[in-house]
Amino acid sequence: MRISYFSKQPLPEGEAIAGSSIRSGIFSLIKADYPGFELTDFISADELNLYRRRYLNWLIEEEKTELAALDKEVMEAIEKNGILSETIQEGAEQKLTMGQKLADRVAAFGGSWTFIISFFSFIVCWMIINAWLLHQPAFDPFPFILLNLILSCLAAIQAPIIMMSQNRQEQKDRQRAEHDYKINLKAELEIKLLSEKIDHLLVHQNKKLLEIQEMQIDYLEDVLRRIHLLPHSTTSHDQDHHR
Repeated sequence: MRISYFSKQPLPEGEAIAGSSIRSGIFSLIKADYPGFELTDFISADELNLYRRRYLNWLIEEEKTELAALDKEVMEAIEKNGILSETIQEGAEQKLTMGQKLADRVAAFGGSWTFIISFFSFIVCWMIINAWLLHQPAFDPFPFILLNLILSCLAAIQAPIIMMSQNRQEQKDRQRAEHDYKINLKAELEIKLLSEKIDHLLVHQNKKLLEIQEMQIDYLEDVLRRIHLLPHSTTSHDQDHHR
């Protein structure tokens, strides 16, 4: 007759469970309450089921804790890192000098229909005044040498100013391309990190599910063992009754 390590009571036939047949997780839980419990000791099926339920509750609570820790880790990462695009936008807002502002305005005005129409009107008026209204003496007679000089000076001044604006615009485009690259790189790294976390979580959950399924199989084996013992018990009871 085998004795229960917990209750120190005799165990019926088929009810004794050896420590060596208990799963490691449940065995560790029993060892925490009973440090002297060894693989050669025995407990009843009801006592084992009690620790199985405790182990299942522990698995569920641990899963909840891990999910909460993962959520907290993600929130802390978001709070610490922030959004890279906002940081880049703040760095891109640089104060322009007076010369840069003037170059932008000249380039914007020089490339507009307002400038073209205004300057064309100015040239036509200049030619009409000197060729038709003033006749003799005209301050800039045909072939309008003074007008050609003004146009040459204007072109000579306007071209480098527009080039200054274009160079600055090219620099802004280069910075924008670098910023886009940084944002794409960070997004790629974060997606990769998130994918690794999800894979780790899925693998961990699969292990927990396998443990739960194994415990369910143990429950079924216990039920089948008890069902198998029922006919033997019934037969013995009938024989005693006939006697």
